[in-house]
Amino acid sequence: QVQLVESGGGLVQAGESLRLSCTASGSIFNAMGWYRQAPGKQRELVARVTRGGSTNYADSVKGRFTISRDNAWNTVYLQMNSLKSGDTAVYYCNAQAWTERNYWGQGTQVTVSS
Repeated sequence: QVQLVESGGGLVQAGESLRLSCTASGSIFNAMGWYRQAPGKQRELVARVTRGGSTNYADSVKGRFTISRDNAWNTVYLQMNSLKSGDTAVYYCNAQAWTERNYWGQGTQVTVSS
């Protein structure tokens, strides 16, 4: 049974930092990443890292956010610096299993006050 456990959301002021963590279990994963969904908007990719180490980021977070993973390849982190009010959203961890099936975490709220 695949499980994704997220942590690290919260309320911060603009310019501050947060780090999100997601630990996955129950399968072998080819890629993991973070998506976000703001009220009234579609869910969008924030950052993603593959097992091979390739990363990609949304243009809006490049230079501010960094995705990384542990050596055991079961935990990914999203370091978010210089947060803006536009980053306010529910952030969802995503893990793509070797079967190419996608799994989602329960979501963690990030709120940035200006």
